[in-house]
Amino acid sequence: MTTRRASPNAARRNEASRRATLTAAFDLLQEVGYAKLSIEGIAARAGVGKQTIYRWWPSKGAVVFDAFLLLSESAEGGPPVLPDTGDLEADLTAVLLATIEELNDPRYDQPMRALATEIAHDPELAAAYAERLDGPLKDAKRQRLRSAQQAGQLADDLDLDVAVEMIWGPVLNRWLQRSGPLTADYIDRVITTALNGLRPRPPAAG
Repeated sequence: MTTRRASPNAARRNEASRRATLTAAFDLLQEVGYAKLSIEGIAARAGVGKQTIYRWWPSKGAVVFDAFLLLSESAEGGPPVLPDTGDLEADLTAVLLATIEELNDPRYDQPMRALATEIAHDPELAAAYAERLDGPLKDAKRQRLRSAQQAGQLADDLDLDVAVEMIWGPVLNRWLQRSGPLTADYIDRVITTALNGLRPRPPAAG
């Protein structure tokens, strides 16, 4: 018994339709917002059938997630890797400044807030987010801190998972809750607090 495979032309058409769908979803999200975004609207903008979209994605949240991933892949060009110049504070500052630039970008604001909302209510989407985006990013963050640990810049017994949350968590929480501006000064304060710790330091010797 032979197995039928999609022809190269069919595969190319499918990929073209998939990308058109994701591009349409991302563009419509900017225009109408997540609440008014619909599978019907995405299908009409992309020029594909509604059933085609449902065959590939279970919900509009899943479509938006893949649209965001497609944009991220285009920008990054590969798996996430944090800079490692040997200067941990400088590297963290560069990464967090790039993070707030993205969070402050109107093109990303709607997709990321929509994803945050859907992830909170959709366990399947939350699992996909953890596996395909958040997990690889956390791995890259842990690896950078592990490198600093091996260089003697961080404590040997440091809990790297908690350290990642302490450095990146305040930034994401401030953005999500709109509790204050995301600025370079704020990043400096977050990094200084995370790296120096919360306990009082002994006075310098006179």
